[in-house]
Amino acid sequence: MAAGRRAPGAMPLVGVSGRRWPVLRLADWTPPAMHGELFDLHFVGYSHATAAAGGLPVGLNRDAPVDAMLDRLDALVLSGGADIDPANYGRTPTPGCGPVEPDRDAWELALLAGAVERSLPVLAICRGLQLVNVMYGGTLLQDVGSESGDGHPRFDRPAGELAHEVILSAGSLAASIYGERVKVNSLHHQVVDAVAGGLSVTGRSSDGRVEALERPGTSLLAVQWHPEMMADQPDPAFSWLVGAALS
Repeated sequence: MAAGRRAPGAMPLVGVSGRRWPVLRLADWTPPAMHGELFDLHFVGYSHATAAAGGLPVGLNRDAPVDAMLDRLDALVLSGGADIDPANYGRTPTPGCGPVEPDRDAWELALLAGAVERSLPVLAICRGLQLVNVMYGGTLLQDVGSESGDGHPRFDRPAGELAHEVILSAGSLAASIYGERVKVNSLHHQVVDAVAGGLSVTGRSSDGRVEALERPGTSLLAVQWHPEMMADQPDPAFSWLVGAALS
């Protein structure tokens, strides 16, 4: 149910975006009859973190109309994943750019735009932060390299391992959730380049990389790390999201 129609005391319905991959990309054990099928994939961490915070997580797919889905949701999580197609921000791929999924880009851009239009709380994670920046007109650095600054990325280490500190702006939504300093993991090789107009950078690592974005006057929080993979659950960002959905 949408927030205005949710029964008193009901858990808020939180939609989580995900991937759609060919069966053979993950499961070469499937019989030949299944080789042309697709998987919808949602990492368990997102639903676990949402449920731990008191929300009712639901994995979204691309088959239902975006508007119809959003009309039933109370909040949205934009999950991590593949690199965004540079065509979305007026660039061509550089050698460091990974595989792109244009269909997912279009779908999630529509989800984000519709959620903002409905004033739904949005938590945008990793790729999600980059998508927020791109939607509002910003650009991305397609590969920061494994030896840059604070160690972006840490793909060879446990997902929840703390990699570096993020300094959050006093008075920001992010700081109200985490305090003015927070230790985070690092699972990204792309970062914000030019920041979109209308967005505020409210978190940076010590090497100056953008780690948190907000849009003043809205319930939109974008973080470059993966809070759903951190050790402490419920994570404060998911607790904020569920609380905002209930308000």
